[in-house]
Amino acid sequence: MAKEVVEITGIVFKRQRYKEADVLAKIISKDMGIFTMLVRGALRPKSKLSASVLAFSFGKYQVLTSQKGLSTLKTYKDVKQFTNLYSDLTLNSYACYLCDLFDHAFIEYQDIGPYYNLIETALTKIDQGIDPEVICQLVELQMLKAFGVKPELKKCAICGTTEGSFDYSISTGGIICQKHFNQVTRLHLTSKQVALLRTLGLIQLQRLGNIAVSSSSKAALRKAIDRIYIQTVDLNLKTKKFLEEMRRLKI
Repeated sequence: MAKEVVEITGIVFKRQRYKEADVLAKIISKDMGIFTMLVRGALRPKSKLSASVLAFSFGKYQVLTSQKGLSTLKTYKDVKQFTNLYSDLTLNSYACYLCDLFDHAFIEYQDIGPYYNLIETALTKIDQGIDPEVICQLVELQMLKAFGVKPELKKCAICGTTEGSFDYSISTGGIICQKHFNQVTRLHLTSKQVALLRTLGLIQLQRLGNIAVSSSSKAALRKAIDRIYIQTVDLNLKTKKFLEEMRRLKI
């Protein structure tokens, strides 16, 4: 495929020095998925491109690309920045982890469809001060499908019932009703915690307001989601370890 200049909408989430004065900027785009842009001369003092590829900048970028390998940034417009994600260490750690999660879910230039709106909305809400842990858990649950895991959250994964008390079972791939509690391994979540897990797994993020979730419920859900990922996806992300350290220190 010949190279052509294409305008894309995207979010820069990672950058690193390349050669003497260039930068490699990784971007999650609405139009071409996740890919890396070569930004020539970005480290020179008078560069007009450098500010457009700071971490958590977003807007429209014109790139020379064949949709394979490195693309080259030519120019940009209407680029802004998620200011709080850039400056607040805690919010930054959540944002870096979620973007890293996306980076591992898709191959380069793969069409990510509605997942772009998911990450854009998640970063926007975290930047606006909505509970980053709740947003993080919602994204993790809804990203399971991108990793080939689609939990059954609407009805019992064994018998299909939609009424009664439920728990979550990793081995059956979803929620189970009370009559199966002694038949399979389950997470032993409370009814309220299961309800929260189901809500976060199913609701459109755009519809989620600034909800109040107790620390105990968030901790229980965090433990449950971590177990689901360990047993079904088995990722080992440095950004997650850093985020866990931030939580431990309560920075």
